[in-house]
Amino acid sequence: MLSLLIFFPLVAALVTAFSGEHAKKVALAAAVAEFAYSLCLFFRFDPAAGIQFTENFTWITNLGISYHVGMDGIALLLIMLTTFLVPLIILSSFNHNYKSPSLFYSLILTMQFALVGVFSAYDGFLFYIFWELALIPIYLICLMYGGKERLRITLKFFIYTLTGSLLMLVALIYLWLQTPGTHSFDLQALYALNLSAVEQSWIFWGLFLAFAIKMPVFPFHTWQPDTYVDAPAPGTMLLSGIMLKMGVFGVMRWLLPIVPQGVAEWGNLAMILSVIGVVYASMIAWVQKDFKRLIAYSSIAHVGLISAGVFSLTFQGLHGSVIQMISHGINVVGLFFIADMIEQRTGTRDMDHLGGLRTTAPGFATYFMIIMLASVALPLTNGFVGEFLLINGIYQYSQILAAFAGLTIILGAVYMLNAYMKISLGEAKSVAKHFAALTLTEKAVLVPIVIMIFLIGIYPKPLLEIAGPAVEALKLSIQTATSLK
Repeated sequence: MLSLLIFFPLVAALVTAFSGEHAKKVALAAAVAEFAYSLCLFFRFDPAAGIQFTENFTWITNLGISYHVGMDGIALLLIMLTTFLVPLIILSSFNHNYKSPSLFYSLILTMQFALVGVFSAYDGFLFYIFWELALIPIYLICLMYGGKERLRITLKFFIYTLTGSLLMLVALIYLWLQTPGTHSFDLQALYALNLSAVEQSWIFWGLFLAFAIKMPVFPFHTWQPDTYVDAPAPGTMLLSGIMLKMGVFGVMRWLLPIVPQGVAEWGNLAMILSVIGVVYASMIAWVQKDFKRLIAYSSIAHVGLISAGVFSLTFQGLHGSVIQMISHGINVVGLFFIADMIEQRTGTRDMDHLGGLRTTAPGFATYFMIIMLASVALPLTNGFVGEFLLINGIYQYSQILAAFAGLTIILGAVYMLNAYMKISLGEAKSVAKHFAALTLTEKAVLVPIVIMIFLIGIYPKPLLEIAGPAVEALKLSIQTATSLK
């Protein structure tokens, strides 16, 4: 069942590649079908039953590599986020005319295939393969469909992520060599390793740097703002809405339980870097004039808070990280879609040249306001649930760090409300006077996002119950590994 969910987008990508002018419709139909099937697994999932829909058989016997996939509550929610957002991302591009559309949409579906694989893998080699496969489509999307600086920016993105991937590969191979008897990449075999404190420190940095670059965490973030701004809107949505969650998920699944002594040694530094990223990115976002770049820095701040929650190693921090990954993915896709619509209609993203959209496009301004308020964690929106748990968990770790991490709420409100004021309020500038009304396609993207903002914000219980047992199991595995090692 899970293999069908993983490989269906790949098959759909191959079909889309030969669909010519019908590529976008074929891709959308495939993405909707994938989401529908993921809902079937969602409703069949039992949070108390642990890892489910498991498939495990030998792939490369001599190397101890298995095709081992499964799904716990954390993976389920991230897979649901992926299958929910991809149709919206495809739909959001319908007003654009991309060259070679069959290639463009097949790349999006190929990336979806790899992302679902990353969240499902329980074999280290399989995880690495899916990790790398997720990078290739987004490289091509940025390189072929990006802005004027796409060659330079994509090269920087490539160097950063390739460096992280190589560090991860070295760490995984070393772990494989330490498994007794017939070497194995299986996650449980890696959990059972008895590594020295020095070994754990080296493995910690090998894995952490790979995941920190992907999230990204300060100071490994410098590739992100330019890439987000230069990439086409669907590429930016894929990167910010889903792909950065690979890094957070990697820390939770592949770092914390394998090297608990390494985490004990270096986790505080990772926590400090995460909190620095929160404050630093928020301050940089505050002074931005380009709305898309503002959202990019805002994303760094939010992910820094999520990372800090993970390294707090508290139940509330880990639980909040999972919920906030879902909320952030939904909200940031909505914000980047808002930015794309503004640029398409006005020809600019400079907030000083905008203004008055509330009077010329009240419907658009309303959607914008709701998504903006969710991103600043207004109570009864999805952003509030995760951030409340995150601050709680970080406070248990350190009251001082929690005080600085909490600035994301204050500073986030400052720069997002300021952006909304410049774009939507005041007298309508010339570029905004003939702002076109929302199309049916655009409403089909915005309405589901707004529904999820309020649904999660008002009734988060289902998500909390799904993630809770998996988070508790993760915390227990960390404690068990620490006592054994």
